[in-house]
Amino acid sequence: MIISPSVLSLHYDKFNEELDLLNKHADWIHFDVMDGHFVPNLTFGPDILKAFRRNSKLFMDVHLMVEDPVYFTDVFASAGADSIIFHYEAFNNISSCIDLIDKIHSKYLKAGISIRPNTPVEIVEELLDKIDIFLVMSVEPGFGGQAFIEDSYQKIKYLDDYKKKHNLDFIIEVDGGVNDRNAHDIIQAGANALVAGSFIFNGDIENNINKLKNA
Repeated sequence: MIISPSVLSLHYDKFNEELDLLNKHADWIHFDVMDGHFVPNLTFGPDILKAFRRNSKLFMDVHLMVEDPVYFTDVFASAGADSIIFHYEAFNNISSCIDLIDKIHSKYLKAGISIRPNTPVEIVEELLDKIDIFLVMSVEPGFGGQAFIEDSYQKIKYLDDYKKKHNLDFIIEVDGGVNDRNAHDIIQAGANALVAGSFIFNGDIENNINKLKNA
């Protein structure tokens, strides 16, 4: 099980201390990029990712919640991303999604797709044999600290069944409201990677990561 702490919740006055704990205990680092337009919040630019890259060898998992994912793919690929996950809703067009997946792969990065909680997963079925990661948003994207949306279990199970039926191997990553109370059920539904921010950073980071790993 991949544990990918969302550094949206990292305490930046304790950057070195908390990143050291992530380097020792986490598998990936999840980096949420918001442009203030696609979602109302505004977060990190590429220089922040470069700082993580200089101080960590962990896999940098970049989630673009932006109106122009093509532009930001170039920006964050150059800053040190290992994967780029973008939203179908930025295009609402399968052909444009395929073009960006190809662009991400041309940079030797893993390509991922995500959808808002109210977007049916069937809309992006055509992309599932082309991606490396499917990020299930189990909260509405844009803010940390939200409660897990229970309907997300059905979406995770659907993706897991589809993978098995079609012999695919993309990672099912789940982001939003993940904690030690629901992690076991999320994993049982078919998830391969868990993103958690508030749960991991609001307390003992090492212990909280281990709780997810042992769920």
